[in-house]
Amino acid sequence: MSRIEKIAACAPAGIILREKDLTGEEYKLLAEQVMEICKKYEVSCVLHSFIKEARELRSEAIHLPLPVLRGMTKEDKADFKIIGASCHSVDDAVEAETLGCTYITAGHIFATDCKKNLPPRGIGFLKMVCENVSVPVYAIGGINSGNMESVRNAGAKGACIMSGLMCCESGDIRPVVLGKQVK
Repeated sequence: MSRIEKIAACAPAGIILREKDLTGEEYKLLAEQVMEICKKYEVSCVLHSFIKEARELRSEAIHLPLPVLRGMTKEDKADFKIIGASCHSVDDAVEAETLGCTYITAGHIFATDCKKNLPPRGIGFLKMVCENVSVPVYAIGGINSGNMESVRNAGAKGACIMSGLMCCESGDIRPVVLGKQVK
């Protein structure tokens, strides 16, 4: 929670809370704490995948894998003001927008340890996604201060950073959030 507090204190556009290895109940307990921190700093908290728990917590924002989004009804979607989806092709992005997404993450753009054996899709891919949808697109995968300008030049609204925020040796995440070189 101290890392989440440091991140929220830097006023990012939002925090997507993704935890793949938790049960719904465990996720809900964690989400309650993170939502409280985000509220304190007036940072949007986007819950990930756990639709039932997000409803119970009255979250306004949810991020979903595209297959989960496909299964949502119109009534399900009405519970959320913000709906995001993870997209890995231009067709995915167009479909996600058609299904009601208010934003899209597109990736992975650059080489990243999270996807060691998969080649990055690159800036050209990101640009094509941005050109084919009207909702904001956020780049994901291997994002750092050295490539942020190319992400924006491709038309992305912004980018998602995970490792750079969670692994800073010094514990000072402010340079990463603000897009400055981390030393």
